Amino acid sequence: MNDDQLKSMRHSLAHIMAQAVQHLWPEAKFGVGPAIDNGFYYDIDLGDITISESDFKRIEKEMRRIVRRDLPFIRKDVSVDEALAWAQENDQPYKIELLNDLKRSGTTVAKELAGEELGVAGEGDSMVNTVSLYSQGDYTDLCRGGHVESTGQVGAFKLMRVAGAYWRGDEHKPQMQRLYGVAFASQQELDEYLQMLEEAKKHDHRRLGKELDLYTMSPLVGVGLPLFTPRGTILRDKAAQLSNELRAKYGFQKVWTPHITKKDLYETSGHWAKFGEELFLVKSQETSDQMALKPMNCPHHTQIFASQPRSYRDMPVRYLETTTDYRDEKTGELGGLSRVRSLTQDDSHVFCRPDQIEQEINNLLACAQELYRIVGMKLRVRLSYRDDSEGYLGAPELWQSAQAQLKAAVVAKSLDYFEQEGEAAFYGPKIDFMATDAIGREHQVATVQLDFVQPERFGLEYTDESGKAVRPVMIHSALLGSIERFLSVFIEHTAGWFPFWIAPEQVRILTINDTVKDYVDEITSVLSGVVLMKPIKYNEVRFTTDTRNESLGKKIREATVAKIPMQIIVGPKDKTDRVVSIRTQSGECKVELAKLAEYVKES
Repeated sequence: MNDDQLKSMRHSLAHIMAQAVQHLWPEAKFGVGPAIDNGFYYDIDLGDITISESDFKRIEKEMRRIVRRDLPFIRKDVSVDEALAWAQENDQPYKIELLNDLKRSGTTVAKELAGEELGVAGEGDSMVNTVSLYSQGDYTDLCRGGHVESTGQVGAFKLMRVAGAYWRGDEHKPQMQRLYGVAFASQQELDEYLQMLEEAKKHDHRRLGKELDLYTMSPLVGVGLPLFTPRGTILRDKAAQLSNELRAKYGFQKVWTPHITKKDLYETSGHWAKFGEELFLVKSQETSDQMALKPMNCPHHTQIFASQPRSYRDMPVRYLETTTDYRDEKTGELGGLSRVRSLTQDDSHVFCRPDQIEQEINNLLACAQELYRIVGMKLRVRLSYRDDSEGYLGAPELWQSAQAQLKAAVVAKSLDYFEQEGEAAFYGPKIDFMATDAIGREHQVATVQLDFVQPERFGLEYTDESGKAVRPVMIHSALLGSIERFLSVFIEHTAGWFPFWIAPEQVRILTINDTVKDYVDEITSVLSGVVLMKPIKYNEVRFTTDTRNESLGKKIREATVAKIPMQIIVGPKDKTDRVVSIRTQSGECKVELAKLAEYVKES
């Protein structure tokens, strides 16, 4: 079954679920019910009645009864006024609102709502004159289509959860109940997906973050603003250090920019018009300047480049900055470290000549490949292009050139890639790296973006060989992306068993009794002198000792729960033999004290 067929199947199930809900609660009012990745949902208003998981079985039972009846999906095109009469007769206020908006605003609203549920007919920019109604049995819905032929062709499904959702995403509108389901072509595929979800619960970074004491959230600080503990801060710092060292090999230099800026900067860059509602605004008590917490760093870096004359001989100019940005994300979209309001980016920008683009992109691709090889995640590439919609800056011919150059670089590297329209940044196309984690989920991580637009908007220049002022090309890149989001992926990928080089606590020394304390001092002296050089430099070993008067079994259990990658067990016989007993995930061994430093370096 191809993607379009799956989408039609899942969309049909949204209608079947709504029909089942209507059978059980005839007073139900319906919003929209699209297909989504792996499933479907429907926004439902039941007044004072709340759907809970205890209701799922009877909803599913009614859905299966509808499926067994194998009812055909029948389309009928009607005028907007006829559709309004239908919605009023059936007491469906949310459909009435959609239709009234369409009637008032025509094609503009039709395009907006077509992505939800409203079916429209009409050509080009002409006014919409008809909409479509779909019926199966005793249920009729306003819909743009995309269904299987009948209710008996919908595969395997399961209801998963119910959540609150504001109507049309507006917190000033009524809150509805969003009922979610998953669906696949076969029961086997559904079972495999459900098994993956069970495995995902064990890997959930929110649970592991608390259990391993990596980060916390505080209502006094605010939602989406994580606070990292000493252990979590080590993860952040070591990941950023790896990213910086990889880029330093290719000539990137650190810069620093302030966390607030005048709105003028973002008006010039185009970010204010595009993302103004996502900015945290800052008011000065001293001046009349309108300020904002910075949501990204590229406009600041253009000003460093522009601060002095540049020659073609100076190019390329490469900046990197690992810094925290701030975006006023909607509270309903925040979750753990996956989406936050304070995000730290390992950001970098290259200003180069057109003839240097290929080499600079190759350097960044090599950095990304090396980083994700080290963290143990398989990569493929998404080439993210513009689509035909409005909102992109720059001439189409520049976009075509940029997209072609990015594709050529990926092909030359023989990378596994796919192309997708509509995923570009507003100023240029992107190479997005998609990493697959240990349980088969794919996540967007690193990115490389080609930008001809911001150099033009900021009037950036360098002098070419003939003395003429010309525009540089700007290349944006982040290897980790948001460090917070990267850590959410990395924690779940490893299930908290971090590689030795980045583990917050790498070694824990566990004593059997008090007779070995002097020998433990010798061991700690050895560990204190070990400096790891790979994959990052000057990485001192992080170790603790557990000399409590507790059983060895208890100490081992606690170290294992804390997911310490190396446990060194020290008893009287070890002291006598001048060895240490080492436990890791891969097994146990004895190592001579004289060779301990070398053993740790190879871990």
